[in-house]
Amino acid sequence: MIPTSFDYVRAASVPEAIQLLKNFNGEGKLIAGGHSLVPLMKFRITTPGTLIDISQIQELKGVSKEGGRLVIGALTTYAEALGDPLVAAHLPVLAEAIQKIADLQVRNKGTIGGNIAHADPAADLPALALALDAVVHITGEDGEERVPIQDFLFGPFMTALPETSIVTAVSFAIPPTEGKSTYLKYFHPASGYAVVGVAAVARKTADGVINHIRVGITGAGDCAFRAENVEKYLLGKTATLENISKAAQLAADEVDMGEDLFASSDYRRHLCEVYTERALRKVLL
Repeated sequence: MIPTSFDYVRAASVPEAIQLLKNFNGEGKLIAGGHSLVPLMKFRITTPGTLIDISQIQELKGVSKEGGRLVIGALTTYAEALGDPLVAAHLPVLAEAIQKIADLQVRNKGTIGGNIAHADPAADLPALALALDAVVHITGEDGEERVPIQDFLFGPFMTALPETSIVTAVSFAIPPTEGKSTYLKYFHPASGYAVVGVAAVARKTADGVINHIRVGITGAGDCAFRAENVEKYLLGKTATLENISKAAQLAADEVDMGEDLFASSDYRRHLCEVYTERALRKVLL
C-alpha cells in the first residue's frame, strides 16, 4: 500500500526538532529508522502531515556508563548497541535481546529509542526495559525529565511522551554482577514479533535465597508489563523447581491477554507461564 502524501524536513538538533514539532501543531511525526512508523503509514493507521527526520542528530547516539546505569542514546541503532563494548561488559542481556529482533537490515537502521517510544505491544525491548528498571530521558519545551518505564508505557502505541517532546536516551540499571539475566521469545512465524517475550533478571545468595528478581513480559497484553506477582512470590524464597513452577503460574494474572487470529487469549496465557518458567530456570538454577 502507498501512504497518503506528507511533507519532509530534517532537524539538525534537539531544540530544532522540538520547535518543528511545535510548529506543526500535532501534525508532525519524528522519524529515525522508520521501521515501525512507515508500515503504519502504508496501512494508513497513522497519517502524519510532516515527517521530521532526526536521524542525523549525533548527540542522540552513543553509550555511556553513569554510576550503576548504562545510558543509551535514543538514536543508537540495534547494531551499534550490539557491537558496543560497554553493552557487552555490563548489559549482555540487551545484546541477547537485540539478536532476536527482526533481521540484519532492521537492526542496522532501527533505534533503541524508537523501539521504546513507539510502544508496540509486541516489541521486544519494553519487556527488557521493565526488567532492568529503565528510565526514559525526555526533552521538551519545558526542559528535561526522566520517566520510569512503567510510567511511560500506557497502552498499544501510547506513551507519556508529550507531543512537543523527544526521547533523547534510555538508561538501564546494570544487573547485579553476581546475578543472571535473559530474554526468551516465542516468535510470530510471519512477522518475527513477540507473541510472548519474557525478560528476567535475578540474583540469589550463596545458600540459594532469591534477593533480587525482575520479570518483564511483552506481546501478551495491550503493552509490556512487570509480572509483579511472580516477583513477590519468589522474593525471599529458595530457588527451587517447585517455587519457580508455582511462580510462573502467576505470570499472566495481572493483565487481560490479547487475542488475534494467530493466538487466542488462553494460548497467550499459556505461553506467558511456559516462557516465564523457562526464563526463571535459566537465571535461578
